[in-house]
Amino acid sequence: MSKPENEPAGYNRRDFLRGGSLATLMTMFGGVELLAQSETNAPAETKPAGPKVKCAVIGLGPQGREILDQLGRLPRVEVAALCDTYPAMVKRSAEKAPDALKTGDYQTILSNKDIKAVVVATATHEHRDIVLAALQAGKHVYCEAPLANTVEDARAIALAAKNAVGQVFQAGLQMRADPQRHFLLPFIRSGALGVPVMARSQWHNKQSWRFTSPNSDREKAINWRLRRDTSLGLAGELGIHQLDQAGWIFFNDAPVSVTGSGQLIHWKDGRDVPDTVQLIVEYASGPRLIFDATLANSFDSEYEIYNGTHATVMIRDRKAWMFKEVDSPLLGWEVYANKDMFYTETGIALVANASKQTDDSEKKIEAPYPFSALYYALDAFTGNAADVAAGVDDFNNTFGGGDKAALANYLSTLKLRPAAGYQDGYAATVLAIKANEAINQGTRIELKKEWLELA
Repeated sequence: MSKPENEPAGYNRRDFLRGGSLATLMTMFGGVELLAQSETNAPAETKPAGPKVKCAVIGLGPQGREILDQLGRLPRVEVAALCDTYPAMVKRSAEKAPDALKTGDYQTILSNKDIKAVVVATATHEHRDIVLAALQAGKHVYCEAPLANTVEDARAIALAAKNAVGQVFQAGLQMRADPQRHFLLPFIRSGALGVPVMARSQWHNKQSWRFTSPNSDREKAINWRLRRDTSLGLAGELGIHQLDQAGWIFFNDAPVSVTGSGQLIHWKDGRDVPDTVQLIVEYASGPRLIFDATLANSFDSEYEIYNGTHATVMIRDRKAWMFKEVDSPLLGWEVYANKDMFYTETGIALVANASKQTDDSEKKIEAPYPFSALYYALDAFTGNAADVAAGVDDFNNTFGGGDKAALANYLSTLKLRPAAGYQDGYAATVLAIKANEAINQGTRIELKKEWLELA
């Protein structure tokens, strides 16, 4: 059944399996839950320093509305404008930002000097013109991933962002800003898993990906993901996040080839984008990532698995578990950590601040990052935008304007929040584009090094 336009068609990641009994299931198989420190338990309580960042959202589909929800939770942000070419979407979103400017023309936003930052959440193939114009207008830009549906457009965006000194550009690879991922990153790269063996990730959700509208032209426009000329399919529009994470967290290496296949199995409704896909991504160091996604079955939902010679880490629902091999070496902290027996396996709790047994050691330790990855990504974007703007003012007041190279050097000393920049977004987009090509052609594509780099 097609879903009406005002429903998210299963696209929102909040609808996936949410823990609960999942944590118990993982520990039954000997899983070690990986949790970070608890000091950052309530970032939403932090009071902003300085004036609020006036931000606009361009594109008010399901992802745009989710972005609007998260921006509304950030104390440093004022949602100053809403934009969508379809008036009904602007009207629907207006209640979330009643004082915001409402418009169907993004140029109205770009000409407004008071609006300092824009979030571009339109269809992928519409990103280029909007992002380039926003950067030209001096705005800080958050562009949803993938950056574009062609390598040429993605390169144009990335190069414009590179040259926009004094402006923040952030790609919508939201997990790059997730503090839970940054907690896991040094743990995985430290060698605790041993030598990388292989990785596997999946995205399974039975839903049509189709929206309905009483207007035939509108229905065609909102179903851009179902057409090959505008969509990067499951690998690009959704899988890009997991493809990016495997290379960043586990392999720490550039991909050298991608092999794909795709089938249209269930949703035979006139679309030409496969509803089920498989990928194998090879890395220069040897190991491979296996990725699959389907709109025809929901079993086992979404997760990532990273296998090493000493242990395996599974990441699911913004939580992680470690499963150690029987011959893996001790890491040292096991002597003091809480332990539980599950069948024949011993689960060792890897939790910061929990390596010492205390009187309340039986208490359950909650994950310290209660918000979504998108929340932290937008928090990083708006926080960095405020800090860079202040840095530009400091530089101009101290040294005067006009020296672009000196300004860039000055801004490089700022300690900004971790997030995906233009190079990260560009490389991930190129991989997604080539992965989608491999799927549509049913072939193996060797990835040239220069494709993933910016001149």
